[in-house]
Amino acid sequence: MRILRLNKQDTAGIEERQAAERPPPLSGEAGPERAGDRDRLGFVRPCSAGPYIPFVWIQNKRSVPRLTMAEKLKIISLGGLNEIGKNMTVYEYGGDIIVIDVGMGFPDDDMYGIDVVIPDFSYLIKNKDRIRGIFLTHGHEDHIGSIPYLLRDINVPIYATRMTAGLVKLKLEEHRLLNKTKLITCEAGEVVKAGKFSVEFIHANHSIADAVCFAIKCGVGTVVHTGDFKIDPTPIQGGMMDLGRLGQLGKEGVLALLADSTNVERPGFTKSERSVGDSFDALFRGCQQRIIVTTFASNVDRIQQIIDVAARYGRKVAVTGRSMENAMKVSTELGYMNIPDGVLVDLAHIKSLPKHKICIITTGSQGETMSALTRMAFNTHRQVEIQAGDRVILSASAIPGNENAIGSVINELYRKDAEVVNERLGALHVSGHACQEELKIIHALVKPKFFIPVHGEQRHLKTHAKLAQQMGMPPKNILISDIGKVIELTPNSAKINGTVPAGRVFVDGYGVGDVGSVVLRDRKHLAEDGMIVVVVSMSGEDGSVVSGPDIITRGFVYVKESEGLMEELRKVAVKALEECRMDTMNDWASIKSEIKNAISGFLYKKTKRNPMILPVIMEV
Repeated sequence: MRILRLNKQDTAGIEERQAAERPPPLSGEAGPERAGDRDRLGFVRPCSAGPYIPFVWIQNKRSVPRLTMAEKLKIISLGGLNEIGKNMTVYEYGGDIIVIDVGMGFPDDDMYGIDVVIPDFSYLIKNKDRIRGIFLTHGHEDHIGSIPYLLRDINVPIYATRMTAGLVKLKLEEHRLLNKTKLITCEAGEVVKAGKFSVEFIHANHSIADAVCFAIKCGVGTVVHTGDFKIDPTPIQGGMMDLGRLGQLGKEGVLALLADSTNVERPGFTKSERSVGDSFDALFRGCQQRIIVTTFASNVDRIQQIIDVAARYGRKVAVTGRSMENAMKVSTELGYMNIPDGVLVDLAHIKSLPKHKICIITTGSQGETMSALTRMAFNTHRQVEIQAGDRVILSASAIPGNENAIGSVINELYRKDAEVVNERLGALHVSGHACQEELKIIHALVKPKFFIPVHGEQRHLKTHAKLAQQMGMPPKNILISDIGKVIELTPNSAKINGTVPAGRVFVDGYGVGDVGSVVLRDRKHLAEDGMIVVVVSMSGEDGSVVSGPDIITRGFVYVKESEGLMEELRKVAVKALEECRMDTMNDWASIKSEIKNAISGFLYKKTKRNPMILPVIMEV
């Protein structure tokens, strides 16, 4: 058994109490060792964690916690229900809390100026002394993207597999949080004891290396939390999902299953990642032009297949896009990617190579504004220009909401006479999520007493609930929840009981949470209809107009082409001011309101448009 000492300060009495609860050493095991001794990859570092988690045990053999019937297990989703992305689930039992994933979401088209969307952490901040750890299923942004924002207020250990930990490490370095965060690497098969929970890492297949699902045990029972997964019988690396262990858990008894619902509407099985390799081979074979491939930066297995086929046909590979470069750096250092000697070259070197010897791997599969492929398409990339005849391969499907952005990039590529190849023309992408038959396999193996569909919108959750019923699950044992709702589980019951604060927090530049719905509404109003500012100077003594009104517009009409309308607006404002004087109205706020109402009504009758009206009174 290995004991990780997180902190020794203020632990009087706690060590003795936990020593009594500590499982006996396994036969033949070495004695305790300090966390620093376990630092295989540089992830375990000193932290300022408080006395609420002085010990965490990690053991390779499975353990079953002591059953405590009096307690209830609470499961609270702070994201990932009735939405795509922002996945985050809280498990609470016996005064202890663990968190599964801390994902981010992406803004809708009408969220002007918003960079990312993160969960509301207020419940966790309020209860931060009870949090025993954060456990990550895999390294996609919708599961790890909000970690830096949470760690501004909460300092707890993070447990992840090597690839996931490597990607988190990059985030923590970027946000200058690495030195004060304890990032602990675990492997499939390991069990982490965190307070009254034990969390077992179980190997899973997904579109990123080192994905896992969790078996979470406490006194109430065992919960299987799948995270994102599929069952890939021929994965590029890492082996097939550990269905044997899931089946064993099912035989032992599983209280509840929380399973990925993303692809529940798709019948059959998800294709193996290996099937994409044949499509790449066909596209590279015999091509005499440059080949540019875009895919998700985190899909290490996909990138490996691109590199392998490029090397097979004698092409050099250059990489562009920060996230792609970072992902390849981490995966290569950790041994998840094998690049043949002499294949990878600097981007600047491609100018000296013939076209049939070049392959560029780039970001931009979702049409992101600042991605490398978008900059190539719109002639703003400093090193690469799209040339006529370039074969551009889009090896990714569109995330819902990104279709217009991707279409815009594709149109620009066509304007430059590039040959665009996407999944409509061949098997260039396979999903990382389980389809219906794979979900049925998981339900059949795990045999849960209760089922909670997660990771999807309402249609996904309800479709998954119907699938569970087809597998024999009683409808009363299925709970379709929402973010913030508290699910309470006992060995024999499950119900939704109460809520906690939950929702969306908007990140705009360095501002976190300072942009709310009112600000977004104003931004949308400005974007759609523009703004008119009415400036009037008025006497502070008698309320008479000293100068003005002057009309200033932004985003409404071009003033030089609408001078007649501007003069009419000025007359409307003058009339409103005169009516205020006749009514002996001296309150500036009331006068502003009258001006606003008068101009707003006039403009709607005249133009059927409703710009934002901003009256400004300068007292002189």
